[in-house]
Amino acid sequence: MSTTVQFKAENPLPAEIRQRPDVFDFFMQLPGKSFRKVAERETLRIALAGQHFFIKRHFGVGWGELFKNWLSFKRPVVNAQNEVAAIAALQRLHIPTTPYVGHGIQGWLPATQRSFVITEDLGEIVTLEDLALQWQITPPTLRFKRALIRRVAEIARQMHAYPLYHRDFYICHFCFKAAELTLMPPRLHVLDLHRAEIRAQPSQRMQMKDLAALYFSAMDVQLTRGDLLTFLRHYVGDDRQLLRGDPAFYRAIAQRADKLYAKYQRKRRAGVAM
Repeated sequence: MSTTVQFKAENPLPAEIRQRPDVFDFFMQLPGKSFRKVAERETLRIALAGQHFFIKRHFGVGWGELFKNWLSFKRPVVNAQNEVAAIAALQRLHIPTTPYVGHGIQGWLPATQRSFVITEDLGEIVTLEDLALQWQITPPTLRFKRALIRRVAEIARQMHAYPLYHRDFYICHFCFKAAELTLMPPRLHVLDLHRAEIRAQPSQRMQMKDLAALYFSAMDVQLTRGDLLTFLRHYVGDDRQLLRGDPAFYRAIAQRADKLYAKYQRKRRAGVAM
């Protein structure tokens, strides 16, 4: 069975760990604090050599999930390589994210591949979702709110112009270090690149989905018309390709966001997790 394990050149992990003959199995079995677990993957916080890291393990998507994606013309995410490539792309764009440490992939068949990716722990963070909840009690200053909106718009513009699409582009996947709260704005990091996709050519459909997800996830912030225009002005910037020249495109974003929000409200009333 083919196994590949790679680490970045300047690595915080001790050499005796990186050079273990069983290094793949070591990281697939290493205990830690679980943050998210589903059938095919798990994210944990681990401690090594006095430092903390995050590891996302993939256990194989299975043939059923693979065929379901293919039949619906979706590209399945079968291993950690997807996230590794997205982290590298964000680094090239100088967009902060969780710094890459290493990854491993075992197996040839896409349905049964096992893999992991290790990233550095950013420490105590605040997500924009956390901030939005605080704003419902204590509204922010207009200057601070607009500064964050501008930065989110600039990040979205850089990614989509690349073109890199997050595919889970919610405000909970933007964060900053708690110690940087007083910066204007705080330095935003983009998280959870598990489903991110780099395309050879821009995709209007994927652009629309990303922006609709972002808008939906910010609806409880009660964005004003001025907030939305601020986002759009900084999202488009000088890249008219992103504007598409079609007002119907932005109406479609709003309509999709409204549908996502209505679905979210129905599930919340029914007590079903999204």
